[in-house]
Amino acid sequence: QVQLVESGGGLVQAGDSLRVSCAASGRTARTIFMGWFRQAPGKAREFVARIGPSGGTHYGEFMSSRFTITRDDAKNAAYLEMNRLTPEDTAVYYCAAALDYPSGRSDYPFWGQGTQVTVSS
Repeated sequence: QVQLVESGGGLVQAGDSLRVSCAASGRTARTIFMGWFRQAPGKAREFVARIGPSGGTHYGEFMSSRFTITRDDAKNAAYLEMNRLTPEDTAVYYCAAALDYPSGRSDYPFWGQGTQVTVSS
């Protein structure tokens, strides 16, 4: 089992930067796949980014280069750095984890509770 706790969301202004965090427990972060998803009101949950055990990263097809996923092995955590935020980035951001290579959202069995990011114009 993997437990995930997100933090760092909040209300920011357009153009600001924000980093959301995902603390993992139950497994060492560097041995699992950790991903970020987001869900805006009335929209489907969409894939943002993933980091694998080797440190390799993968971003969603429509995800901007404004987003960067990183991992801190010492803190057993993953992060999503978001720059030049726009109101369209407003969503609940979810951390997810998988023990095996995840092809899609359904391959992540472990999820956090989400953290709200609101970007005002």
